[in-house]
Amino acid sequence: MSEPGARLRIAVLNRVFSGSGGGAESYSIRLVEQLAARHEIHVFAQVIGHQWPGVTYHLVSSPLRRPRWVNQLWYAVATWWATRRGFDVVHSHENGWQGRVQTIHVKPVRHNLLAGLQGWRRALRWLKIASSPRLLTYIWLEGARFRPRPGRQVVLTSSTLRADAMAAYPHAIGAMSIVTPGVAMPEGSWDRAAARRHLGLPASGRLLLFVANDFARKGLTTLLAALVMLPRDVQLAVVGHTRQAQRFRDLAAAAGVEKRVHFLGALDGVEQAYRAADVLVHPTLDDTFAMVVLEGLAHGLPVVVSGPAQCGISTLLRDGKDALLLTDPQDSKELVGTLQRLLSDQALQQRLSANGRAFARAHSWEHAAAQYERLYRKSLV
Repeated sequence: MSEPGARLRIAVLNRVFSGSGGGAESYSIRLVEQLAARHEIHVFAQVIGHQWPGVTYHLVSSPLRRPRWVNQLWYAVATWWATRRGFDVVHSHENGWQGRVQTIHVKPVRHNLLAGLQGWRRALRWLKIASSPRLLTYIWLEGARFRPRPGRQVVLTSSTLRADAMAAYPHAIGAMSIVTPGVAMPEGSWDRAAARRHLGLPASGRLLLFVANDFARKGLTTLLAALVMLPRDVQLAVVGHTRQAQRFRDLAAAAGVEKRVHFLGALDGVEQAYRAADVLVHPTLDDTFAMVVLEGLAHGLPVVVSGPAQCGISTLLRDGKDALLLTDPQDSKELVGTLQRLLSDQALQQRLSANGRAFARAHSWEHAAAQYERLYRKSLV
């Protein structure tokens, strides 16, 4: 094991190293920014949309982007070859065998395919897997991440994700730990009216904010249905780069609320959207953590979010104190009632804002980076 405080040479594997990616990509980027001050960091990616002092970037070739499983296999082989020597630690955020430290951001494929199946149903599912090169590749690459080897550390980003991983790969339980995402607390104060002008949003009215790259899975359908039943001065800003945008523009038009919904697309920095909004709404159907919620809390926004059954961060939040938790994120009437309660109660808004910021302060990227440094040194057996 290396000496505490010793400078390490670390390879970070992440196919898309860009802030426009998603939660997993942002998680990887923020860790790199923290660790680069104390260690030699090398990033291996097929898409690079980030620059940071002291970080060395290596562009990994992608001769065949489709089908995706072939590209994933290519990336695994290419990064294994590039990092097989010369690094103290290889930290992977991708499916593959290379990496003493493996960070898992999504539910295991094995869990999604086999959870709850028994007997002949499980046998039929295995037959389906065996007949699919795509599924076989994903299962094999994922299994390699959980395979026991000296020093291997498997990191899950939430307790709910850890439970799924334990069920799918019980032999790896001893190597598992949890490091939740962190957040950078915004500095100073800001002008909400100026933020709205910057984004081209209406100056008046109450503004709900929805941020996601998968509109359907993160609950925009329910939110649009709820907007119909809310007062007309309530507006909605939608942030995210997705091919689903036109479909949801059509849904908003069909519901008669298209003038109240503002699709902002992907933003270089979401901070202006947080500053412009009054409430963050995240009625997700399935989120292993939900970094957007943590970012909203850091900006002092009252948050309405799905409960622990659908959202990992909600296992840590106190309902009615840190945020308002939904029992059923697909129930538009429940969402309407929750939002009406929040929008009509200024004291509740202030309490959620204060408690939410306190929660966010306790989940810093500095703390997450320190946890990883301990895991790096533990992996060096």
